Amino acid sequence: MASLSPWLQRRFFCTKSHQWSLKQVTKSNFAASMEGIKSHIFASDFIAVSLQKTGSFSAPWHRISPFDTPDTAYLKAKHAAESFQVLQFAICPFSITASKVTAHPYNFHLFPRDELKIGMPSYSFSCQTSNLYSMAQEGFDFNTCIYDGISYLSRAQESAAKVRMGNPRIANAVVESTSAPSVADTVFINRVKSRVKHWKDACTDTSKRTDEALIKSLRKLVLGGEFYNSRPSMDIDVCSERQVQLVIEMLQAFADRLVPLVIPAKAGGTPAIRVILTSSKDDKDLLMMELQSVEEGRNKKIRGFREVIDLISASQKPVVTHNSLNDLTFIHSKFLDPLPPSMEEFMCSLQSAFPHVIDVNNLMKEITPLRKMTNIPLAMSYLKNRFFAPVDVEIPFQDMNDGKIHGHNVVRICQLFAKLCYILKLTPNSAQSNDKLLVSAVEAYANTLNPFVPPQEPSAGDTSIWSNNTKKVSCEDLVFLWGFRDRISAGVLKRLLQESHMVFSQEFDVRFVEKSCAVVVFCQPGLCKTFLDILNNGSELDGPLREMVSEGVKGANFEAYKRACRLGLWDANLADSLDKALTDPDCSLEVDSETKPSDTYWCNEWVINLSEL
Repeated sequence: MASLSPWLQRRFFCTKSHQWSLKQVTKSNFAASMEGIKSHIFASDFIAVSLQKTGSFSAPWHRISPFDTPDTAYLKAKHAAESFQVLQFAICPFSITASKVTAHPYNFHLFPRDELKIGMPSYSFSCQTSNLYSMAQEGFDFNTCIYDGISYLSRAQESAAKVRMGNPRIANAVVESTSAPSVADTVFINRVKSRVKHWKDACTDTSKRTDEALIKSLRKLVLGGEFYNSRPSMDIDVCSERQVQLVIEMLQAFADRLVPLVIPAKAGGTPAIRVILTSSKDDKDLLMMELQSVEEGRNKKIRGFREVIDLISASQKPVVTHNSLNDLTFIHSKFLDPLPPSMEEFMCSLQSAFPHVIDVNNLMKEITPLRKMTNIPLAMSYLKNRFFAPVDVEIPFQDMNDGKIHGHNVVRICQLFAKLCYILKLTPNSAQSNDKLLVSAVEAYANTLNPFVPPQEPSAGDTSIWSNNTKKVSCEDLVFLWGFRDRISAGVLKRLLQESHMVFSQEFDVRFVEKSCAVVVFCQPGLCKTFLDILNNGSELDGPLREMVSEGVKGANFEAYKRACRLGLWDANLADSLDKALTDPDCSLEVDSETKPSDTYWCNEWVINLSEL
């Protein structure tokens, strides 16, 4: 058969979205796919990721809002990550050369289960019906997910599982302590050293190998000898981690034929040390290879899909996402460690695993009309109609889909990223300048996880669609109102407030966060405190506001909202959460004068349709 011409080959690989070939990976073909996944990860320039979850928020106000600070946005994302589950995890290692994207997308079907039969992990998670319905419409096979989905343990769960399983592991080499050993340390280590010496001598003394069975049994009883795969071994009991390190240090200097293993203690106790005596250096090397092979196989079984996460982390390649805060909190929670309580701690922990994360949303903000756009297909359509950005996606996989369309969003992220790089002049002109792309894209846009990037001041050539509708305000200028007897619109509430007090003669705005609670933003600093004082005293109230307060309307500053998020008061209605935050015995809603107030960006076009709540 004649080979395809270069033009036809180009047409074959330049796929449209409905033709993209993704390798669908389940438990059945996971092990066989790992070698290809590893090679593609380490050969790529970037790695795009996209997650399909069982939900994203439990109540309307749990969604990240324009007035959220990075801290409150993180707490909302943390709550979602701890509540819902990841059922699909798509990764796409890709490289960009001029206007060509070479991509190798994989879509992993996940389902956590107790593969090790040790009672962990035991998961329960929430499901959002709209998410499941959307997955079902795409042909998602929930039976395949449950029965053939790939399981996994996070790094924290892996450590706990190893302790629970009690499997021995090779003792890591230790650096000699610079501090002088105490008297107790010296007595302990001399006693252990003497015992090991007598045991070793007894095992290697050929003159006593003809001893009767009774004498052998007595020697075994006194010295504590056993066998580990036909090699003599003995266990050393220790009382602390300090003693574990002392024993390992002593054994490393004592004899080159001894191999120490750490035996994890069950129920969180102190581990023991098992010492194995080899017959020669070659025998020791053989034993070390055997132990490493067994441990590696066991670890792969324990980690499951997390092995892919570890490969991405080890590659140190930039990770490209869309809506990075939500995705990365899920990744951290499910595959690394439990999420820390603050955004700052989360960022420190995350960067140790993924030092460079690029959110395409941050690149989209550079193009003014895209600043309010979060939908990838709409963004792609806009770029196609307004800019010349000839980006071709080549996927070497063939016939991998079996008619399924799962995971295509990860390829869209690659394509959108490449187009934005081209438009923003981050795309190299030749393959030799690939390093420039990495440097410029990573340095300028990496590790910005704020869900709402502040809009830029419009330049002479920009469309000023945001300039008149967006204001920078301090969170100290926001007031939350709730307790309305009847449903009321934001416009009516704003008019009633204007009729109630002179404080509302200045510019302000009103929006509903959800049906139970509204937020009032004052454009002039200081009016928030004045309004809350009036609301709490009640003496200066007049008109409609006086009547509303008598019917149960309450108000609180942004600190109450932050406290509700920090304490995890995730009730269905924000009003209930704010009530609990105010009644907490340790509640202190005074703003710390030493803490710099957070800023937020208020957009007049932010409108919530109450009929959709």
